Amino acid sequence: MGNAESNAYQNHLSRFLPEEQSVIDGVFDTLSGLSGSAGAKNGKGTKKTVTLAALQAYMREPLPEQMTVRLYNGMKSIDLTGKSSGLSEQIAKEQFVIFMSNLLKGNADEKITIIMRMISKTEGPVKGKQIQEFTEDLIMSVVHVLSYRKELKGWNSENTRDSASGVKALASQLLSELKLADGTKPVGPQLMETNFDQSVIEDWVYRVPQISVFLSVVIRQGLHVLHSLPDQTKDILNLVPACKGIKGRGLVSLFDIPSIIYINSLLPAELQHKWQLLFSSRLHGESFSQLCGHIVNKGPCVVILKDLDGYIFGGFASHSWEVKPQFQGDNRCFLFSVFPSLAVYTYTGYNDHYMYLNHGQQTMPNGLGMGGQHGYFGLWIDSDYGKGHSKAKPRCTTYNSPQLSAKEDFTLDAVEVWAVGDLPESAGTKGKKSILDVDPEAQAFLEMAGKSRQSEGLREPVEEEEEDDD
Repeated sequence: MGNAESNAYQNHLSRFLPEEQSVIDGVFDTLSGLSGSAGAKNGKGTKKTVTLAALQAYMREPLPEQMTVRLYNGMKSIDLTGKSSGLSEQIAKEQFVIFMSNLLKGNADEKITIIMRMISKTEGPVKGKQIQEFTEDLIMSVVHVLSYRKELKGWNSENTRDSASGVKALASQLLSELKLADGTKPVGPQLMETNFDQSVIEDWVYRVPQISVFLSVVIRQGLHVLHSLPDQTKDILNLVPACKGIKGRGLVSLFDIPSIIYINSLLPAELQHKWQLLFSSRLHGESFSQLCGHIVNKGPCVVILKDLDGYIFGGFASHSWEVKPQFQGDNRCFLFSVFPSLAVYTYTGYNDHYMYLNHGQQTMPNGLGMGGQHGYFGLWIDSDYGKGHSKAKPRCTTYNSPQLSAKEDFTLDAVEVWAVGDLPESAGTKGKKSILDVDPEAQAFLEMAGKSRQSEGLREPVEEEEEDDD
């Protein structure tokens, strides 16, 4: 290796702390051992290298095979000689280190050549279809490797919707950000056939942070390298929130793992570390008063519902829900769709009709709403439980969302509400009041009737904060 190349390699190496360097050395030595190239022991003539077969053997369980091949193509694309024709079928130590340095520590400019080769082995522009396949492989690999390493923090394939449709939906959502040099966004079949050159893909990787985060997770968890060191950014640590309140209850959430990852990434950073189930119509019953009782004064939450046509959608409420005839919340609220497509709709600035919850009033609408206006909400669950609407002709004024349900007026199939972040102090055991605590007359009446604490059975069991849901 010439002097200039040696300096470039040293610069890449210096991005890693000494303990990180030794971890990378260890993984490379293991891989080269599997490749049968113990060159250092057999005299100085041969250098240690890594073969595709060795990578496949090492990552057979943690990663889907097609992702391992893409990682190999990425490593192989690193040109040490300046003559691309001289690229070897085997990975040299320098290529391995530069690959890790660029993808884990580099900017979009440094990552792009590698990502282009991971999308397609051949040089030149890539088709939308190839980018779609790469993105789906990447998301599927994230779910697979986090599951394999037991890093899903209480979520799993049993308590969430099947991830297969979620992988496709999240890939479509990320691909919708692809913009050609003239600013146009191809869609549908046109997107699949469009050629995208390196500068367009680089711009996309720069604007869509999930691609870099997902690649980092796949490398760290797939190779089991640098996965527990402190340089990990918050977006990796909180990629999946801890799941609380669902364990052992036999519930399958309306969310799938890719949609949890995506929605969580758009929440305020201080709320991304934990989701706790507050209400599920399948567990707590199909009742608007039950819904209100479980979600009021519990801090920010995510509401998700499914209509009878199978459409799944919801909203993020940035403040505790309060029962009152006024709008509440702030511009951090948003609406979203999970199925048949994954998308998030944020505030427009047109009005402040972010959140609304009312019950038992004669003069104002009773129900839970987000966006739009009375009788014309972007998302509405009526207090006459089971009915709802999503009206948007052509778009919801508050969030610019389209109609989220299959039909404008829909019938509810299921609802879930998840508290995000830490529950407010008042929502803990001390503040957990039943009707008996709030209304002493009701308590006295029940005691007279000889049913002193019947309502105790209705109290929700308070989950221990320390409970580990893994």
